[in-house]
Amino acid sequence: MNKSWRTYLLWFAQEHIEFRFAEIDSLLSLFSIEMRFAQKPNNEPYWIVEFASENDVKLLASRSVSLRNCLELWGHEKDMWKLHEKLKCYPKHLMDPYFQPNISFKIEVETFCRHFTQKQKVDKLETFSYLPVQGPVNLKNPDVTLQYIEYYGTVANNPPELPYDVFFGRWVASGLRQLIRKFSLKTRKFIGNTSMDPQLSLLMANQACVKDGDIVLDPFVGSGSLLVAAAEFGGYVFGTDIDYLMLHGRTRPSRITQKRREKDESIRANMRQYNLEHKYLDVLVNDFSVPFWKNDCQFDAIITDPPYGIREATERVGTSKENYTVSEEHLSTHIPAKIEYGISNIYRDLLLFSANHLKVGGRVVCWFPVFREDYNENGLPTHPCLRLIANCEQALSKVTSRRLLTFVKVRQPTEAELDLKHNEITDFREKYFIIREETRKEKRMREAQVREENRLRHERDNTVNA
Repeated sequence: MNKSWRTYLLWFAQEHIEFRFAEIDSLLSLFSIEMRFAQKPNNEPYWIVEFASENDVKLLASRSVSLRNCLELWGHEKDMWKLHEKLKCYPKHLMDPYFQPNISFKIEVETFCRHFTQKQKVDKLETFSYLPVQGPVNLKNPDVTLQYIEYYGTVANNPPELPYDVFFGRWVASGLRQLIRKFSLKTRKFIGNTSMDPQLSLLMANQACVKDGDIVLDPFVGSGSLLVAAAEFGGYVFGTDIDYLMLHGRTRPSRITQKRREKDESIRANMRQYNLEHKYLDVLVNDFSVPFWKNDCQFDAIITDPPYGIREATERVGTSKENYTVSEEHLSTHIPAKIEYGISNIYRDLLLFSANHLKVGGRVVCWFPVFREDYNENGLPTHPCLRLIANCEQALSKVTSRRLLTFVKVRQPTEAELDLKHNEITDFREKYFIIREETRKEKRMREAQVREENRLRHERDNTVNA
């Protein structure tokens, strides 16, 4: 059966640009949607693509947080007048269903990276008077919304006089950007120092292909931001963390205006706040380096942000003392000592755990810190049962960034593959503090040099005045 492909314009928010492909590709895989590019995308905030069904477009938009909106593209040119000529030749039978006497409409004018007054926008709108519209205008709740868009590039402080591209089409669907505001950390009940930004949390859940009924684990759960995102998309969520005080809401408050935590602050309280408590399984105090789960326990997805040892400690239960034992009388009140849990070991354990406890076809999505000048894909953590399918960078500073890695489990591991040695991974924490100390020394030397120059200048001025 032949498919009737139509052209659509996908317009993205100009945020986390590198994550667009990974998110959209994951959602296409999740929903088994076929999409093809009508024009190869570059760095513009839009894609021109083709779908065989408008329902596929709506389904994609219903989960994407990168997408602002989607249009059925009726015309695309380099200037308005060429666009008008193209629209006048657009097949009438494709327009007619939306231009009936009983169908209300409105036309919106949008400009990207350049501001126009309302009057200027109305003047542009009136040039479309030739469209064969028949129904009434309805600005608040129309049956059909048409959009004219002018694209002036991405440099807001120096836009060109004329647009680079102009588009006209019928609005089909908007993305899920409203969730970013809904899950804002500013209004969330319980947060920590490293609570994940809601947009990134949602992107991670999408890249993990979380769907209704999935069992999702975050083994470094912290304040549970990733659980909120996974639960919103239908997953039943479980978390573990070694930080007893964090999981019990007893750490120092992260908000400057808050002197002490409220009694009911917890991950469960966050789930209750968003009406997601029915998706909450539990969180446990657990040392991830110690085997805890039965071998036949499997998860549909693992999404996590392991600690880097900068703002949160990288610790595991242990002691440097030899032959250390705890007497039976002190055992009930004993608080285990902790030692350094290096980043290299954290990621080795995470991928080994994923190879053992993920379902085949399941995904693990995790952040990995890097120094930008040293970055090499060969230095990323690997496992033969896990295939890296996405690798997106979020810059943190001029010298550091973190990369969102998405792995899919392709097969079950052999016995030997459950105890593999990890490839060599740069110790991010150690190098971070070395560089920070070197930067501080350079700053002190510059300040000392400036003070000395000021002193000499002051002495010369006094000599001249004398």
